[in-house]
Amino acid sequence: MPTALCVPQWQGSSAANALSLSAGAHQTAALLPCDTVVTVPVASGPGEFEQGVKALDVLIANLAATRSALATIAGPVFTAGGECGVDLAPIASARARHGDDLTVLWFDAHPDLFTPRTLPSGSFHGMVLRTLLGDGPAPLVPAAPLRPEQVVIAGLRAGDRSELAYLAGSAIRAHGVADLERAVDGLSGPVYVHVDLDVLDPAAFGSVGYPEPDGVAPDRLAALRSGLDNVVGAAITEHAPPTDTPDPAEAAIIRSLAAALRFA
Repeated sequence: MPTALCVPQWQGSSAANALSLSAGAHQTAALLPCDTVVTVPVASGPGEFEQGVKALDVLIANLAATRSALATIAGPVFTAGGECGVDLAPIASARARHGDDLTVLWFDAHPDLFTPRTLPSGSFHGMVLRTLLGDGPAPLVPAAPLRPEQVVIAGLRAGDRSELAYLAGSAIRAHGVADLERAVDGLSGPVYVHVDLDVLDPAAFGSVGYPEPDGVAPDRLAALRSGLDNVVGAAITEHAPPTDTPDPAEAAIIRSLAAALRFA
């Protein structure tokens, strides 16, 4: 049974409803099929814009707190965010354990491949995957970055020109909504599964910061996840509920996505 790691970090987002990501992390953690929830004591303030990154000081402190929380957990971890930046430490930890054998399956409408040089807003949740690959803000780059060959993006249907140019020149595999199932073709070895909820169609799940039309149906995503083997870690991120009271339909979707995974 995995442990739920609740990371109510919102500072990496510039969405109008970014503050709601904190409540979303707590709501998501409560829906995960875990006996234990470990909540990271993240900073609450907005932080400072430094080195091209919004709230960099807060993100550094939150990363240290997340690493400390992870060190207390034995066994697989199911991370609940918060924006996508909450997955920096869990994925780096999985990379440290499994090395080059690890595959990161990144379900997201956006590629998250900005750098501080290419994203004027400095919103870190748009840089997370690029940072995990070693080309992000230096204080947040993991000691052992992922190789592009270890990354598969699925559900992609948006992206800035600079992100798409980087993607086209890299060895990252990327699949859109139409060919979503191809994302798992040939996957073997340990898999870490990251879900940004904006990968879903906003008509089915709208409580996100940056919804994109024509997304993935929740049942389709759950079915694809249920076929994965050797899952060593997972995350559900970017839940931004409008109220503190969970929406029953959206809660059922999160619960079904979480229940579909079988951890190693």
